[in-house]
Amino acid sequence: MSIRVCNPHLEKSRICSWRGDPFSGMQLYLPKVEVFTVSDHSNRQTKWKLSSRAWLVTKGPIIEVRNKERDEEQVSKKIDQESFVVPDSNAFGHSFRDYDKESERSAGVEEFYRINHINQTYEFVKKKKEEYRKHDKAEMSIWECCDLLNEYVDESDPDLDEPQIEHLLQSAEAIRRDYPDQDWLHLTALIHDLGKILLHPKFGEQPQWSVVGDTFPLGCAFDDSIVHHKHFKDNPDSKNPIYSTKLGIYTEKCGLDNVTMSWGHDEYMYMVMKENKTTLPPAALFIVRFHSFYALHRSGAYKYLMNDEDNEMLKWVQLFNKYDLYSKSKVRIDVEKVKPYYLSLIDKYFPSKLKW
Repeated sequence: MSIRVCNPHLEKSRICSWRGDPFSGMQLYLPKVEVFTVSDHSNRQTKWKLSSRAWLVTKGPIIEVRNKERDEEQVSKKIDQESFVVPDSNAFGHSFRDYDKESERSAGVEEFYRINHINQTYEFVKKKKEEYRKHDKAEMSIWECCDLLNEYVDESDPDLDEPQIEHLLQSAEAIRRDYPDQDWLHLTALIHDLGKILLHPKFGEQPQWSVVGDTFPLGCAFDDSIVHHKHFKDNPDSKNPIYSTKLGIYTEKCGLDNVTMSWGHDEYMYMVMKENKTTLPPAALFIVRFHSFYALHRSGAYKYLMNDEDNEMLKWVQLFNKYDLYSKSKVRIDVEKVKPYYLSLIDKYFPSKLKW
């Protein structure tokens, strides 16, 4: 199969050939890829995709075509001079997620994780899930929750000292720019941290150590890659003869659906989405539940608990993570300007009022 790639940044269009079976994966190599359209032999043009069964992923100069199982999982990547660029430093001038940097804020972050790692136990999470699965705290819309959350700053985050709505819109707008046709991904970015509403008095004004921060499995050993791992030595589960083993209460490839994660905003928002029967695709729920599971998607820990479906879904979390982490900046978003767009997405994928 041959296609013509038309690139305004190249002197002329190029004829390139796909390698491999069109439904088992192909690769197209170009010296430079910018904005482009693709034409097949029938001269039919399509933007960012070849058919309803394939989607494009970029890795530097390589464009890969991979199979997909659902139309809503199509992903389109716009690579041009305005595409997302990872900055060198966070809003404080330090490297992102630098938990060793000497600063007043980093000292506070470590103290946060000390308390978190001592108190996040398997039994604690069971009690919290039982308490909050009633969804009797409030009835409100997604946007009302955004407004309510605007009063809080995440104490566990070494990169951010702004209200949460700023970060949510920074992430959502960055993804919207690079993936303009994937509206479900834009909305996922907007809502991914709404579980932090647990900090509000209406929701019990939970302490930050039980709401924010990196998440990790419970009921099995704490992996060394978890940030500030040393503080787990004072966690009761570390002394449990079952919970302190590699697999603990689980079996290999049991699937992350069957794993109890530390309690926080990720798990709570995931529960809210399921309770209110969102029509967002499964990848959106996976992103929301595991976007703070850095030991997995940054360090590769706990992969022995994942099944095949988890491995496919993990790609979405890794894609999303770039925007969740590196879009934190001092660039302000005009909330009133973008609000109508996100209200339309909320109306598309959620009921007008949700049970929280």
